[in-house]
Amino acid sequence: MHIRTADQFPHRIVREDLWIPLPDGTRLYARIWRPVTEEPVPVLLEYLPYRLSDWTAPRDAQRHPWYAGHGYASVRVDVRGHGNSEGRPGDEYDETELADGEAVIAWLAAQPWSSGKVGMFGISWGGFNSLQLAARAPEALKAIVTVCSADDRYDNDVHYMGGSVLAVDMHAWASTMLAFVSRPPDPAQVGEGWREMWRRRLEAVDPFIHTWLGHQSRDAYWRHGSVCEDYSTVKAAVLAVGGWHDPYRDTVLRLVEHLPRESGAPVRGLIGPWSHQYPDRGLPPGPAIGFLQETLRWWDKWLKADDKTAAPGEKDVMDEPLLRSWISEPHPPATVYPRLAGRWAGDAAWPSPAVTMTPYELPGSGPVHVRSPQHTGVDAGRFFPFGNDSDLPPDQREEDGRSVCFDSGTLGGRVEVLGRPRVRLRITSDVPRGQVIARVCDVAPDGSSTLVTRGVLNLTARHGRDRVVEWQPGATEDVTFELNGIGHAFPPGHRIRLALSSAYWPWIWPQPGSEAGWVLDPAGSRLELPVRDPAADAGAPPIRFAEPEQAEPLGVRYPEAANPRPERVVVRDVAAGEWRLEVDPRYGGTRVYPDGLEFTENALETYSIHEDDPLRAAARSAWEIRLKRADLGWDARVTTRSRLRADGADFIAVNEVRCEDGGEEVFHRVWERRIPRTAG
Repeated sequence: MHIRTADQFPHRIVREDLWIPLPDGTRLYARIWRPVTEEPVPVLLEYLPYRLSDWTAPRDAQRHPWYAGHGYASVRVDVRGHGNSEGRPGDEYDETELADGEAVIAWLAAQPWSSGKVGMFGISWGGFNSLQLAARAPEALKAIVTVCSADDRYDNDVHYMGGSVLAVDMHAWASTMLAFVSRPPDPAQVGEGWREMWRRRLEAVDPFIHTWLGHQSRDAYWRHGSVCEDYSTVKAAVLAVGGWHDPYRDTVLRLVEHLPRESGAPVRGLIGPWSHQYPDRGLPPGPAIGFLQETLRWWDKWLKADDKTAAPGEKDVMDEPLLRSWISEPHPPATVYPRLAGRWAGDAAWPSPAVTMTPYELPGSGPVHVRSPQHTGVDAGRFFPFGNDSDLPPDQREEDGRSVCFDSGTLGGRVEVLGRPRVRLRITSDVPRGQVIARVCDVAPDGSSTLVTRGVLNLTARHGRDRVVEWQPGATEDVTFELNGIGHAFPPGHRIRLALSSAYWPWIWPQPGSEAGWVLDPAGSRLELPVRDPAADAGAPPIRFAEPEQAEPLGVRYPEAANPRPERVVVRDVAAGEWRLEVDPRYGGTRVYPDGLEFTENALETYSIHEDDPLRAAARSAWEIRLKRADLGWDARVTTRSRLRADGADFIAVNEVRCEDGGEEVFHRVWERRIPRTAG
C-alpha cells in the first residue's frame, strides 16, 4: 500500500463541513474536500446513513482527499435522520432518501466551484443508492461507480434468498440498523440542540424487520429501487464492482449483460476475489488492486474529457473488456485467505461466447430422500464477509455429511468455471412447504471439501418470487434455479461435488414442516456448470492493475479489548439436541478519534435451533454503543435488544431500544409484533 501525503498530489486540498439545504428546509450534513484551483471541477458524491463524523471517517479519509488531490470536489453526505443530518429517518432507499439524493446532486452541480458534472460512488448502501439514483437519471449525474451493491432488492440483498427469509442477515442487519439509527447527533457539530434533535429522531424509529417481514414475496415494495425492473432507465456510465466473496456479486453479471442492450449506458464490470470491502483496502481475501487509480480513469473519461478520449499514452477505459473477472486457483478450505492465487480473465461480451453451460448428470439408480438435520448450515460462514478471521466457510465435510452428495469422477483435466451454475432437480414432496439448498464444492484427493458456491430455492417460490404456490403433497415436479456466480478452477485429480440439503440454518429460516425433507430422483436431475475455455485469453493483453494507494490515514486509535471474545463459536447441547451459533460481527470495536471523540460498540448475534424441529429456530441480537467527549462532558449510550422466532403461523419479533445521556434515560421503547408467515 502506497500512502500519498498531501504534498504529493497534483492539487492542494481544502476541507469544509457544511449543511446542504433541501427543498423542504431540512439540512443534510456534508463534508467536502476540494482542490485548490480557480477552475470549476467535477464533483463526486458518496451518500450514506453511516455517520461521516465518526463511523466511516477512517474509510472516508483514505479516498475523498485522494480524489480531491486529483482535481475533483469529493463530497460525503449523511442521509436524512442519520449522523448530524436533520430530519427523521426512514426506511432504506425510500422515496424520501432518493428524492433528497436528487436534490443534493442538483445543489452540488450548481455550486460556483462545480463544473456541473457529478459522479456518484459507494459500497453497499452507497453503491445501492448510486445505482438507484442513476436509474432516476438526474441531469447532472454522468457516471457512477457502484461497489458491492444490488440491482434486485428482493432476491439479491440482505432480506431474501431464493424466495426464503435470510435469517442470518435480515434479522442481524435490521438489528444493526436499529442500533445505528438510534445513535445521537454529535454536539460538537450540531451544538446544544443535539438532545432534542435526538429525541425527535428516536420517536420516528420503527424497526426495519417489521417492514421487511411484512413483504415476504416480491411485491411493489421490493420493486421500488430494484434497477432490474427496467434497466433502460439508467443513462449514466456505470462501473460495477464486486467480489466473489460478497453476496451481491451477481449484480455485476446482470449489469454488464443488460445495460448495453437495454439502456445503451456505457458499462464495465469488475469482479475480484474480494469480500464486502473496497478493493484497495487490503483486507482478506486479496490481492488488492489500485482501485482509486482505476476509478480515476472512469471519472476522467466521463466527467472531465469533453471528447471522451484518453490522454496521450493512456489506454481508454472503454477499451478494457466488458467484464474483468478473477478466476481463483484451487485452494484448501479455510476461514480466511490473506491472498488467493489466480488470474484475471477478460470477456468482451456477457454472456460470453467463451463460456458453455456444461451438464453433469447425477449418479444414482433410484430416488434419494433428502432430510437434513435443522442445524445444517452452521459451517456456512458469514453472509457478509468483511475480511475477518472467521468469515469464510471452513472445511465442508461435516456439512456434506448432513447433505446428500453427488460427486463427479476424478477430473482428468482442469475445469474453469465463470458465471452462475444451475441445478435442475426432479423432486417429490409430501409436505406443502420446504427449501432446497445446493452447494458446489471442490473435493481434493485428501477428502477436504472447499465450498465454491451455493444457491437456495423456497419451493413455494418455484413459479416466481412474486407468488406463493404450495406444493401438492405427493406430487413430483422439476425445479430449476441458479447458484451464485463464481470464478474458480477445478484441477486434475479433484472431484466436483453437488451437495443438496433441505435445511441451511442460520442463513435460511426453516419452513414449518420442512423437517420432512423431500425426495430427489437423480435420473431426472443434473448440475450445469458455466465452463470457460482458457484458450479464450490466448493473444489477449494481460489484465493488470496498479498497486493500491490511498491518502494519509485519519489517525484513529483502536485500543485492544482486555478479553476479546471469539468471532464465531458453535455450541452443541448433545442431550437436548440443540445447536447455538454465537457471532461477534466486529464492525470496529472501540476507537478514539483525533478530535477527542471516543466511540465504543459491542455486538453479539446468537442463532439457536433444535436439530429436529424447525419451529425452535430463534435469532437474537444485542448492541451497546457509547459516544463520549470528555471536553464537552458528553456521554451518550445506546442499548438495543432484538429477538425473532416463529411458530407455524407467525413470525414473532421483539425489539427494545434504551438511550441515555450521562446516565439519564432519554428514550426507552419496546416493540412486540406478530407478522403472518406467508412466503416465509
